[in-house]
Parts: sequence; C-alpha cells; structure tokens
Amino acid sequence: MTHRRTFIRQTAQATAATALASMGWTAKSYGNILGANDRVRVGVVGFSDRHKQSHIPAFMQHYKELNFDIVAVSDIWKVRRNEGVDFLKNKFQHDIIGCKNNEELYALKDIDAVMISTADFQHALHTIEALKANKDIYVEKPFAETMEDNRAALKAAKASDRIIQVGSQRRSGANYHAAEKFIKSGQFGDITMVELTWNVNQPGRWRRPDLVAKCHEEDLDWKRYLMNRPFEKFDPRKYLEYRLFWPYSSGMPGQWMSHQIDTVHWFTGLSHPRSVVANGGVYQWKDGRRNWDTTTAVFDYGPMDDLSKGFQVVFMSRMHNGDDNASEVYYSVGGELNLINNKVSPKGGLTERFAKPMGMKPVLLPEMNLTEKVVKVESGANTGGDPLTSAHVRNWMECIRSRKQTNAPVEAGYTHSIATIMSNAAARTGEKVTFDEKTQEVMAGGKIFKY
Repeated sequence: MTHRRTFIRQTAQATAATALASMGWTAKSYGNILGANDRVRVGVVGFSDRHKQSHIPAFMQHYKELNFDIVAVSDIWKVRRNEGVDFLKNKFQHDIIGCKNNEELYALKDIDAVMISTADFQHALHTIEALKANKDIYVEKPFAETMEDNRAALKAAKASDRIIQVGSQRRSGANYHAAEKFIKSGQFGDITMVELTWNVNQPGRWRRPDLVAKCHEEDLDWKRYLMNRPFEKFDPRKYLEYRLFWPYSSGMPGQWMSHQIDTVHWFTGLSHPRSVVANGGVYQWKDGRRNWDTTTAVFDYGPMDDLSKGFQVVFMSRMHNGDDNASEVYYSVGGELNLINNKVSPKGGLTERFAKPMGMKPVLLPEMNLTEKVVKVESGANTGGDPLTSAHVRNWMECIRSRKQTNAPVEAGYTHSIATIMSNAAARTGEKVTFDEKTQEVMAGGKIFKY
C-alpha cells in the first residue's frame, strides 16, 4: 500500500509540475498535494465528546466523496482510548489503531492529517507536535491559553506548509460571510459598539461526574497531560472537567467568547483589543470550580495609532439563567446588524427627529436579510454534526486537497487567543489589561501575565 501511494503521488507530481509552476506553485508546495486517488488518512488526537458528537458526524457527511478516512486514535486515558477504537471501528467498518500517546500516533506510517480536540491548554502544544510530524491539522478552539504557547504555535505554523483549520466554525457560515461583506463594504458605517452574550442555565455544564468516578491515575499518563503546566497532584476533575479549572482552561473566555470575538477581528481586520477590564465570580455553582460562572468583560477596540477612533465590545455570560442561544449584535449610528435573527435594520438609528435640531441628516440602515438561507448557530455543547461544523470540516478537507488557505487559518486562532488571554488576565488580576505589540505580550498591572 505504501509503495502504491508513493507511486501515485510521484506520477501526479511529474504530470502536473509544469502547469502548476505557471500558477506560482513551488516544487515543495506541490509535493504536499495528495493525488485525487490518494486517500487522506486521519488520526484523532483526543477522543473527546466534541470529537465524538460533532467532528465525526460532520466528517462522515463528506469523507467518502472526498476520499478521507480515520485510521487511528490517540488518547492517554485507557477508557477513552478503548471507547474511541470501538466507536470509530463501528462507524468506519474497519480496524482502528489505538495509541497511548501522540508519539505512538506519529510513529505510524501514512498518517496525513489529525483532528485535535484535547484540553483547552493543550491545543497549541498539540498543534506544534503535529507540525513537527508534518501533518495537516484541524484544531479546536481556543487555540491557546497563554501567549507563550500562542507565539510558539504561530511560529511553528509559519515555518510549515501544513494546512491548519482552527475550529471557529462561524467562519464557514454564509450569514457570517454576508455580515463581513456588508460591514467591510462601508454600507454599515463605523461600528460603534458590539454586544456579545452567551447564557445557559446548566449546573452540569462542563461537569463529568460519571466519568470522574471511573478515572484512576494508573489508567492514564498524568504527567503527559500536564505538559508545560505547573505540577499538581492527580485530580480526575482537572483532567475531565478542565474547563472549570485555570490554568487548564480560562472557562467562558476560551470556550465561548473565542467564537464571538473572532467575528470582531474578522469583520474589522483588527487583531486584538487595545484594553480589557472584567468582573465576575463564582456566584451560583459553588462546586470547587476555579473559573467563573458569571462574567462581564469590556473591550476597547480601534487603531493603536489613533485613540480617537474605536468602539467598545461587551461580552456577558452567565451559567445560572439563560436559553442557550448565543447572540451577537453590531451597532452603528444608522442601526444594527443582528446575528441573532441575521438581519440588518435601522433599529436605533439616527432619526430625523434627533438629527434635524443638530443640523444633521438622518442616518438609517435599510431593512434586509443578510442571506436568504440562514444556518442557525448552535451554542449548546457538542451539538452533533451541526451545519456550520459540517461546512467547516468540509472546508478543511477541501483545502487539504487544494493546498489553499482554510476559512479559519492559524492567524485566526492566534488573534482570538490574544483577546481571550487578555480577558482571562483581567479576570484573574483585577487590572486593566493591555497588549504590547512589540513583545506580543499581555500586560496586567505593568507585568506580563502568565499563570
């Protein structure tokens, strides 16, 4: 099989090299293209709920058409590793190789790409591992939880020609592309404010009590799990409920805000906030968690060289009252762009009644739908093959074939991580947090924020 794959790849390269050179492709970049008849073999890094309930349904909608396959799964916990092997074997109707760690996975022959859905703090580090192993990558968000990891992963990605898709699936939504186009066209006017909310009423959100009871240190590699985080004694909650415990996750900023703040960067071209302040706490679910169950973060955005221009972004999230429907509303003097109902409207715009006394003209946006067909954004956990994730996974698969840039390349992950790290720093320190563009460091109280 290995010889056949090599023969196909080399034959395809020889046939098309001249044509591709005329389009600006280098020999190195073309050498990474898989032939049309060459199956892309994917390994799973971390058999998580997210992978099982969202990645796999999305992947299975496209894998036969695009000639992809999943052949191996790596998980440091024996229980989930065995579950992953059995689950994937049933789905794909062939044997699956179970690996105790990523070293074993990358030692396998003919693994072309990986899907990473491990603990939040591990995403950037596992991306670096995959890049060193020369694999194309689909990696969940948040991309990084510290700037040290963020910078290291960006550097590794820039030195590589691998295809990377960060799991910010809004970037594959038709309504979000329409919103980006409308704002960048100038028709919306200057953004004056953005309101982001993500509210649920779920005491069990991010809890895994049944799994925690089954988790024993002898069945997993705790040291490998910690990676570059400070040593703590084994705690199954910090392994399975990591979203509740800093420094393994920032919680709300990394899990939820990372999706929404990414649209701000995408629509505006800005790469990070100028400053962030945050307030909140564990007000309701006092179950030993470190990360807040209630958060309000306020961001100042705008050009760094002109502080007279800019706008405010407010992110609000609570886990004790809500309908599990994330909302994003962009405001201008002329009205709003509402990504709850996917409409542009003159609501709140400057009417003649208030404009005329100031010698001004009314400013009112038209009433219009962003797109004819709207895909609802699911904010529930592991929503399972939802249309946005399906489109996002397909985009990654197509880009592996074409070697074109994905909808959410590494830069998208790097910039959303700056914002989430700044938000977490503000929450942890109580300081007004800024970003040093020269050093690419998050600064809190004049000091670099780490843990």
